[in-house]
Amino acid sequence: KEINNITISETLEKYIIELIFATRNPADYGLTKEADYIQFGASPRASIHLNLAAKVMAYLEGRDYVLPEDIKEMTPDVLNHRIILTYEAEADNISTLQIIQTILSSVAINR
Repeated sequence: KEINNITISETLEKYIIELIFATRNPADYGLTKEADYIQFGASPRASIHLNLAAKVMAYLEGRDYVLPEDIKEMTPDVLNHRIILTYEAEADNISTLQIIQTILSSVAINR
């Protein structure tokens, strides 16, 4: 119940959506190599879980609002099992966590 009182700005909500979109359409974000490595990106439902996880992180840090760092901290844990890689990624020893870190480094927060 207290988690529902944690606020998240519209900008950060859009950032979460962009992160999820980047897992499904990486080339749209300039991630052409990653596009070859991702067979299936995260579902829209992942954005709900990432939003909630970021709120939990903010709560645990004693805040009533979400920071970008909360989202970035929780993204690997929320998305790791939601992205399916190609055989090419496996052959190149690319992990889902590496892909997630690249996405986090590439997707900007549009203010």
